[in-house]
Amino acid sequence: MTRRVALAVNPTAGRGRGLAAGAAVAARLAADGVDVRSLTAPDAAGLLARARQEVAAGLDTLVVVGGDGMVHLGVNAVAGTGCALGIVAAGTGNDIARELGLRVGDPAGAARDIVAAIGVGSVRAVDAARVAAPHDAWFAGVLGAGFDALVNERANGWRWPRGHLRYDLAILRELRVLRPRDYVLELDGETWPVRAVLVVVANGPAYGGGMRVCPDARMDDGLLDVLVVAPVSRTAFLRIYPRVYAGTHLTDPRVTLRRARRVRVATDDIVAYADGERLGALPVTVEAVPEALRVLVPPPA
Repeated sequence: MTRRVALAVNPTAGRGRGLAAGAAVAARLAADGVDVRSLTAPDAAGLLARARQEVAAGLDTLVVVGGDGMVHLGVNAVAGTGCALGIVAAGTGNDIARELGLRVGDPAGAARDIVAAIGVGSVRAVDAARVAAPHDAWFAGVLGAGFDALVNERANGWRWPRGHLRYDLAILRELRVLRPRDYVLELDGETWPVRAVLVVVANGPAYGGGMRVCPDARMDDGLLDVLVVAPVSRTAFLRIYPRVYAGTHLTDPRVTLRRARRVRVATDDIVAYADGERLGALPVTVEAVPEALRVLVPPPA
C-alpha cells in the first residue's frame, strides 16, 4: 500500500470538535511522512464528489473525520473499489467505528492507528449494503424506514434546537401521531406483507448513538438483518424503546427479526434514512455486498 492519502473532515462533528480533530490528524499524518491531500467543498454533496474523483484517480486511502455521517460519505466514495477507508471517530454517535473496534473520541490515537495500518497494509474487509436505483447509494450501518425515519425527517426540518434535544422533541411529536403502516417487504424474492410501526434493514447492529436495534447483526456475514415492530400503543412503544439500547427488545413478541441477502421495503409517505443520512422515499431495494468495504484497522500488537 502506498502512502498517498486524502483527508475529508466534517468541521461541525462532535459540536465543533471535528475541525480541530481534522487538523490534528493531518499534522500527524504529514509528520509521519504520509502524502496528505485535504479535501474541501461547500457541502456534503460537493465533498463526496471530490472524494469520488480522488478514488477514481487511483487514491489508496480515504480518511474521514467525523461521526457516522462522515463514515457514510466515505463508504459512498470507496465501497466496491480498491480504496481503503480510514475512520477517525470524532462525532456524537460513532456507531459504525465502535462496531469495527476502532478508537472513539481519540483523534490522535486514531491517527497513530491509521499511520500504522498504512505502513503494513492492515485492512479488514467487511460487507456494505448497496441501495439500488433510483437511490444509487451505499450504507454501512442501519437503514430506518419507519418511526425512526419519521423522527429524522421531522428533526431535520427544524433549525432549533440543536443536538440530541432536537431529536428528543421530534420523538415526542411523532409519538403523538404514531400509527402503523402497511408495508410490503421482499426478502430474497419472498413477499412478506406486514403492518408495522418500525422497519429497519441493518448491515451493522447499532444506530442513533448506541441503540442496538439489531444486536446480532454482523458486518461480515453477507446478510442483512430485517427488524419489524408490529402495531403497538404509544405506551407499549415507550416500554420497548429503552430496551433497544441493551438489545433486549428482541424478546418482545411484537418484534420480529429475519435475515436475507436482498431486501425490498415499500410503503407510502416514508423517507428512508441510512447511517442517519437522508436517502430518499420508499420503496428501496437493498443488497448485502460481501467484503465491499476495506477499512484500515490497527495491526496486531
